[in-house]
Amino acid sequence: MEQIFPYEHLHAFTRDVFLKIGCTPEHAQLAATVLLSADLRGIDSHGVARLSGYIRLWEAGRINPLPDIRIVHETPSTAVVDGDGGLGLVVAPFAMQVAIGKAKVAGTGWVSVRHSNHFGIAGYHAMMALEQDMIGMAMTNASPLVAPTFATERMLGTNPIAVAIPAATQPAFVADFATTTAANGKLEILQRKEQEAPLGWIQDKNGVPSTNPNELKSGGALLPLGGDREHGSHKGYCLGAIVDIFSAVLSGANYGPWAPPFVSFLPLPADPVGKGLGHFFGAMRVDAFRPAEEFKAHMDTWINRFRNAATAEGHEKVLIPGDPEREMQAERLEAGVPLLGPVVKDLGEIAMKFKIDF
Repeated sequence: MEQIFPYEHLHAFTRDVFLKIGCTPEHAQLAATVLLSADLRGIDSHGVARLSGYIRLWEAGRINPLPDIRIVHETPSTAVVDGDGGLGLVVAPFAMQVAIGKAKVAGTGWVSVRHSNHFGIAGYHAMMALEQDMIGMAMTNASPLVAPTFATERMLGTNPIAVAIPAATQPAFVADFATTTAANGKLEILQRKEQEAPLGWIQDKNGVPSTNPNELKSGGALLPLGGDREHGSHKGYCLGAIVDIFSAVLSGANYGPWAPPFVSFLPLPADPVGKGLGHFFGAMRVDAFRPAEEFKAHMDTWINRFRNAATAEGHEKVLIPGDPEREMQAERLEAGVPLLGPVVKDLGEIAMKFKIDF
């Protein structure tokens, strides 16, 4: 069963929860906006369904509600940001603004982040560049739940990549995807719905393909994009590895199997190689390459041509990356955000814990 909630209601509630854990009003407002952007765009696995996870991390002392987010190293076009253990929902926008500021001066800006936490959906941060006629990039490493091709050991996170590219009259091109066949949050949704997972999403602890969405609890692992070697899982493995290196090895965060888990009941690695989770952001000024209006006009041509590509039988149109999320956002802003029963229950328990209305 689903219940529908107005976006404004969920946003106000989420902001109040972040205030209760000690965030400043500015940070609480921003964190709620970033988190709820996932629900608006139909990425339900990364929205308010994760709010209880952030609370449990805070209770375990793994999230600093009043971080001193700062640049610890920089050049004219690059920087390293230390998030001081803050909410990734707040640390990431700070770092992306640094990248945008660098790009305004140098043409491009590149920022790696250490000592952060889960930052919501990558697409939100990449899209921050669009208003400046810039191309935005965002990526992050994550809890080690993914077995590399041919492995049974969990070494990488779902490690998403997002790229946002402006156009003129057409909506922006926004690609936002995990480097696994499916994100862990989708398994959580299947668990709540008591449904099986498709083959190619997960394997059991012995490396055998499985459809049990609870497999991770028994030592299983998510699979890289492609699912198996014959379907290109080595490419998904490479993509996830690149994200891990850019986000964490480059910044001084924990990488690979040392990345801290999102769930509070799992202990932190006893031998950390860095600080917290890592992110990586890029901003490229379009006019550093060609006149922005000229580029955006050609992006319109690109988008229109792909939209009008011949379709396979049974399919009405070709989608441009970002189309489904943009359409979902318009729908949910008007009609509300649907939440599954277990998520509503979690939010109700949070409301009771902090004595606020839900």
